[in-house]
Amino acid sequence: MDLLAFLKSHENLGRVPENQLQWFIDHAEEHTYEMDEIIFRPDDEIVELQIVLEGVIRIYRVQNGQQRDFFRLERGSISGVLPYSRLKTTSAYSTAVEKSRVLGLHKSLFQEMIHENYELTEVFVHQMTSRVRSFTVRQQMDEKLISLGKLSAGLAHELNNPASAIVRSSQALKNHLKVLPENFKKVIKIKMGDDEVDAVNHILFSRINSKEGSQLSLMEKTELEDELEDWLEEHGVEEAYELTENLIEFGFETEDLDEILAYVPEQYFSPIIKWINDNLTTEKMVLEIEEASRRISHLVNSVKSFTYMDKDADKQEIDITEGIRNTVNILAHKLRKNNVTFKAEFPPDLPKVKAYPGELNQVWTNLFDNAIDAMEASGGSLIVGAKVEGRFMKVQITDNGTGIPEGILSQIFDPFFTTKDMGKGTGLGLDTVQKIISNHNGEVKVESKPGNTKFLVCLPI
Repeated sequence: MDLLAFLKSHENLGRVPENQLQWFIDHAEEHTYEMDEIIFRPDDEIVELQIVLEGVIRIYRVQNGQQRDFFRLERGSISGVLPYSRLKTTSAYSTAVEKSRVLGLHKSLFQEMIHENYELTEVFVHQMTSRVRSFTVRQQMDEKLISLGKLSAGLAHELNNPASAIVRSSQALKNHLKVLPENFKKVIKIKMGDDEVDAVNHILFSRINSKEGSQLSLMEKTELEDELEDWLEEHGVEEAYELTENLIEFGFETEDLDEILAYVPEQYFSPIIKWINDNLTTEKMVLEIEEASRRISHLVNSVKSFTYMDKDADKQEIDITEGIRNTVNILAHKLRKNNVTFKAEFPPDLPKVKAYPGELNQVWTNLFDNAIDAMEASGGSLIVGAKVEGRFMKVQITDNGTGIPEGILSQIFDPFFTTKDMGKGTGLGLDTVQKIISNHNGEVKVESKPGNTKFLVCLPI
């Protein structure tokens, strides 16, 4: 290969004076790597600036036994240590995907290159800054995608339950309304005075509005079912067992049936009580649809508040308890899945803080998510409290999970440090937490031992 022609045709090096390119060639050394050959491992010292002449080189990390690709170096790629870089050792593996050749310049020659080859050095420095920027953006995007995936999965599950309930109840209501005409024919033939009709309506709607039967214990409910069924059968009501559940759910007792019978001729009692049961069934299905719709509306409002999608992105006076509760609503599925109970301990007179609300919600999401993961095996409790000390608001997040080993406690805020499985985290969650809190002129601390981990977030009021 004509190395000078290769470098002159290079996208970035092509504008470098020819004499400087020749200096690089004269002082560099060629290396050949066979397919699947490991070029370096984590913690190996990096001693060369390298330009790929031929082939493909793969850069990847191993986390919890799984390989995760970072990027690939192809013909013309510049890699290794660069001028003014603080990089000393590798943090990943490098393997030749196919037979590859590289041109490497030892870092001991950097000082000479910097003094004698300005344009050449400039290209490599620009390459270093571009590499750092590209790598950081990619990792931040991966972290956001992972977080978004978790939130999306939880939201899908939370929305699916009430949505399914609406479909189920609406279909049942539709089928129920189809069978009403048969009993309606019997009811419409009944001749009763206005006072009697008003009295029956009063009994019916007073029970619909109170719904006292929901407070009964299982034993009390069973006893009342038998009592009501016997009463109905004694008064000629067929299939009485089908009516008792609704009657009990809305608080009916035998005394209420006696009262209805006092206003209704006995020969008409059976169609009247079935008409009452039909109304109760309709009411129950409508209530189920209403409750499911309310749950969906509540969740949508939580998401809207969580993202602050309808508000300015500038700092605002915010109630941090609202953001914390919205975050818990978003993560409710994961809390239930891991059998984790949540407890809030907020005094009623907490002042507001001036902050970027969307960023603070990222903090709560990352800290809560990590705490829930730490309690994945056996369930546990997540306790969040807040108090004012001087000019600071202090939010404490406590879990009784496995804890953070003492040996890595000092590393958990380091970028890209993670103990999670591949695909569950990139190691930027706590780094993001620390950066956001620092941007708010605050501080985040951690104490941990098995069964008791505390994160303390301090924010200026």
